[in-house]
Parts: sequence; structure tokens; C-alpha cells
Amino acid sequence: MSSVLYDAQGPRAKRRNIVLTVIFLVAVAALLWWVFGTLKDKGQLEWPLWEPFFHTEAWSTFIWPGLQNTLKAAALAVIIALPLGAVLGIARLSDHAWVRVPAAVVVEFFRSIPVLVLMIFGLALFAEYTNVSSDDRPLYAVVTGLVLYNASVLAEIVRAGILSLPKGQSEAAMAIGLRKGQLMRLIMLPQAVTAMLPAIVSQLVVIVKDTALGGAVLTYAELLSSANTMSGYYGANIIASLTVVALIFIALNFALTSFASWLERRLRRAKKSTGAVVGPNDAEIAGTVGTGAGGTL
Repeated sequence: MSSVLYDAQGPRAKRRNIVLTVIFLVAVAALLWWVFGTLKDKGQLEWPLWEPFFHTEAWSTFIWPGLQNTLKAAALAVIIALPLGAVLGIARLSDHAWVRVPAAVVVEFFRSIPVLVLMIFGLALFAEYTNVSSDDRPLYAVVTGLVLYNASVLAEIVRAGILSLPKGQSEAAMAIGLRKGQLMRLIMLPQAVTAMLPAIVSQLVVIVKDTALGGAVLTYAELLSSANTMSGYYGANIIASLTVVALIFIALNFALTSFASWLERRLRRAKKSTGAVVGPNDAEIAGTVGTGAGGTL
């Protein structure tokens, strides 16, 4: 059976794909075996290095506080960046140059700067010109950098999602007298949300991962920085600590993408339904009128 994206595979293509799949699986298995053997030879698989993670002390003292700080910074950045990105994206579509041009300058400027530079700049800014305590400055700096960068990227996602809709809808809305604000709020944005959702979720995953930059440079006590503290406390088990932290990040991002996939399917199903409830009598009358049976027109 042919698909919209590709033609059905023939017997030769199927055999070739099977051979390539087997070769790939063998290569991955060989790589994993080499990694396992190397770690074993270096003594990184010894039980004393992994034993702390099977007790509550490591989790309550290091991992859970670091995870809380990661979620706090990511949640604050998401709460601020999402509406700010939506406003900037819509502003870039404005018919007024005094709105469109400044929004474009802001988006292009902050989108071009690495998020780590924005975090360092935020830390210096809060230290020089605010009364934020030294204990709270890393959190403020991390959130500031994440918001400025990701809001700019989300603005482009919003703009692209709106521009991807058929122009006939906006033209029809304008023809019946809707203003630009009503058009965006009632017609364009509700439809664009479903199209934008995968890209938005990908950016939210980036926000969660980029919180680690604050721990590496700004001494923010997030999840990754807890791995270094743990390895020093339990005797140089840095490989074990990083492995556990990586698995936690994978679980967080997998849960986020799974929820987004469920939400996208739900939104698409809701749009396919008209929401009208037709009873049996209505259906019978409609069939009679449509065919002309049982009466005269």
C-alpha cells in the first residue's frame, strides 16, 4: 500500500531494509557491550558505587532537592515564556509598523544570543542593580535567561503556526466584519494551537534541559549539580550519579511529550466533531426532505 509520503516497498527494498536493520542492531549491541566492558574494567560497576541510590538518604539529601529546583526554574520559565512568546508572535503579524518592527527586533536579538550568555548577564544584572539576595540570584538569572531566549523562539513558533493556516479563513472573517483582534482570538489561534503543539512541547523539553546550565555555571543547585555533590560525598561515583540523573531527565521529558501527544489527539478529535446532537426524528425528517420520499416538495 502506498502512502502520501512514500511508495510501497518492493521485495528487494524490504530485504535491504531488513539487512540494514540487523546490521544496525548488531552495531548498537557491540557498542553497548564495549561500554559495559570498559566500565567494568574501570571498576565503575562495583556495587558500593551504586548502593547509595537504593537508600533514601541519597534521594532525600541530593536528588529530590535538585529535582525540585529544576522543576521550579522550568515551571517559572514556562509560565512566563509561553504568554510572552504568544504576544510577541502575534505582534510580529500586526499591520502597524510601530508594533511589528519592535517585536521583530526583540525576537531576533534574543534568539541570536546563547541562553548561557543571557543567564550570566542576568546574574550580573541582579547583582549590580537589584536587591535580590545572593542565595536567590542564581534562580533569577536562570529563569531570566530561559525566558528571554525561549520566548523569542516560541514567538516564531506562534507566528509560523498562524501563517500556516489557509488565508481563506481570515478573508472570510474580514468579509463578515470581524476585527483583527477578534480574528486572532476566535478563529486563528484556536486552530493554530494544534499545529503548534509539537513544536511548543519540543521547546518546553529544551527549557527543562537548559536548567542544567545554571547548575554548571551559576552554582544553581539543580538536578545535574547534585550529581557532582553526590559523587564527592559517596566516593567518586560520578558515572553512577550522572546515569541516575540522566534517567530522571529522560523520565521527565518522556512524561511531558506523552502528555502533549495525548492532548494533541484529544484536540484533533474534538475538532472533527461538530458538536451537534441529532435525534432519530431529525434524521428521519432530514432524509425525507433530502430525497423527496414520502411527501411532495
